[in-house]
Amino acid sequence: MSTAISQTWYMTQRQMMVFARQPAYAVITLIQPVIWLFLFGNLFRKVVELGGFGTTSYLDYLVPGVVVMSALSSNMWAGMGMLEEIQRGTLNRFLTTPVSRAALMNGNVVHNGLVTALQSVVIVLLGLLGGADYPGGVGGVLILVLASVLLGTVFGALSNALGMLVQERESIIGINTSLLLPLTFLSSAFMAPAQMPGWMRHIADFNPLNWAMVAGRSAMSAHPDWSVVGSRGGALLALAVAAVWLSIRTFHSYQRSV
Repeated sequence: MSTAISQTWYMTQRQMMVFARQPAYAVITLIQPVIWLFLFGNLFRKVVELGGFGTTSYLDYLVPGVVVMSALSSNMWAGMGMLEEIQRGTLNRFLTTPVSRAALMNGNVVHNGLVTALQSVVIVLLGLLGGADYPGGVGGVLILVLASVLLGTVFGALSNALGMLVQERESIIGINTSLLLPLTFLSSAFMAPAQMPGWMRHIADFNPLNWAMVAGRSAMSAHPDWSVVGSRGGALLALAVAAVWLSIRTFHSYQRSV
């Protein structure tokens, strides 16, 4: 176990070196969250007058949604990196070494988790500069970041598994683009559940994206509902473990096919 952990960390460092050498990528990934925060935040600022948002500031409501949505959109493309490793032959060369097969998959997942945490903190700080208020304090923000990382782990691991299975860029792009907006709008990212149609609320109850938002918003509120935070966070953790297990199993199938 200790060997697998150390090898996973080595593979994570390898991914982080690539990230550090491309600082422009970090800036580019923040462009869309800034647009969501300040463009949509100002465009729909009066929507809170409808009620059900739990706050008088739409920006307060929007920040957790943007954090979670950004975690989803960035991690859904993890499979593209895995596909590049396959096409360049890098992954097959690693197969000739004694490195843990779980480390080969999980290094990418851990890297994406660290990047997601950094991205989430930056978005929270941008919201604070824009006038957002976080009554739950630092603890609430940390829970929001953790929820976004767990969600990113779920979709990052599933994206890796998808990359192993289809091994085609077009398929990954098509599946991701067809899922991103439905998952986003079938959640409470932009609208309070009380203002959503009944059928959308029912679907949102089973949407992992919404689980992360509900847990984060509750933790950041003045009076957190810890039962809600615990249940949604526990569900995300269980789903993340299942997704990582599935990605490792998919890797073993790929290994047998080489």
